[in-house]
Amino acid sequence: MAHNPVNHPARPIYRAIGGLTGIYLVIFGVLGFIQNSGEEFFAQDAALVLGQGTNRGYALVSVAVGALILIGTGIGRNLDAAINKLFGYLFMLLGLAELALLRTDANFFGFSIVTVIVVMIIGLVLLTAGMYGKVGTEEQHRAWQDARLNL
Repeated sequence: MAHNPVNHPARPIYRAIGGLTGIYLVIFGVLGFIQNSGEEFFAQDAALVLGQGTNRGYALVSVAVGALILIGTGIGRNLDAAINKLFGYLFMLLGLAELALLRTDANFFGFSIVTVIVVMIIGLVLLTAGMYGKVGTEEQHRAWQDARLNL
C-alpha cells in the first residue's frame, strides 16, 4: 500500500517502541502467571497485576504474544512491522470484545475496565509501530512520497 510510510526517518524509534511493548507484555504475563498460581486457568475473580485484572489464561497469552513481538523485533526485515500490525489489530479486537463481555459470565480472561483500556492502548501502540516501521527500497520510498504529496 503506497499510503503507508516506507523508510520513515523515525522507524528505529518505532521498532524500539514495539520491542518495549513486547517486553511489557512478557513481564505482565509472567507476573500474572505467578500471582494467579493455584487458581483456575480462566478464573473470573482473578487477582490484580500491575493494576489490571488477569488470570492464568490471559497471562499465558500475554507471554506468548510478547515473545512473538520480541522475536519479530529481533529479526526485523519488515517481519516486525507485520507482526506489530497483526497483533495491534488483534489487541484492538480483544479490547472491544472484552469490553462487551466485561460484566458477564463470558469474561473468560478476567478483565477489568483498566485491562480493557491498557489492551486498547497496546493495540494502538502496536498499530503505530507497525505502520511506521516498514523498510523498503528507494523505489518504494519514492512511491510513498509521491502518494503523500499528491493527496
